[in-house]
Amino acid sequence: MSHSVHDKSTAPSEARPLLEKAEAAYGFVPNLLGVMAESPALLEAYMTIGQIFEKTDFSATEKQVVLLAVSAYNECGYCTRAHTTIASMQGVPDDVAKAAAEGRRIDDPKLEALRTFTTTVVASRGNPDADDLSAFLDAGYQRRHVFDVLTGVGMKTLSNYTNHVARTPLDEQFGG
Repeated sequence: MSHSVHDKSTAPSEARPLLEKAEAAYGFVPNLLGVMAESPALLEAYMTIGQIFEKTDFSATEKQVVLLAVSAYNECGYCTRAHTTIASMQGVPDDVAKAAAEGRRIDDPKLEALRTFTTTVVASRGNPDADDLSAFLDAGYQRRHVFDVLTGVGMKTLSNYTNHVARTPLDEQFGG
């Protein structure tokens, strides 16, 4: 069942300032946010978690690996396409973004450890085992990064599930 993609004129009043903020940041209102606007609480939650995820000390490449790994595992075509585009704009190497978006091995061992750990967190419903944690930490990450991954997983779970439920149309800016 598809759902409405709101714009600033059709969105509930509580969502309008958030859509204006998104438009100012991106130059357009992504369809995902237009769909989320149906529930101002969801839109605010997603945008807030996104701002918080930006505060992690992951590099732009690492952030996109997390977001793409979650989206690939959850088979969210909208998010994999959107974040592949965003990754390119942020200077993430194309081979890294493509591998993460397709759920394939990344040649860089540290980034591959991040992709693998993120996928394991999602696949295990937040129950990675001691070996998974050790492999992640042994790759050069710190304990705080385990929880930073959880922040990215929470963010993408909201958007992946929204896109599944709403069948969000891909924006032309993301190749739609």
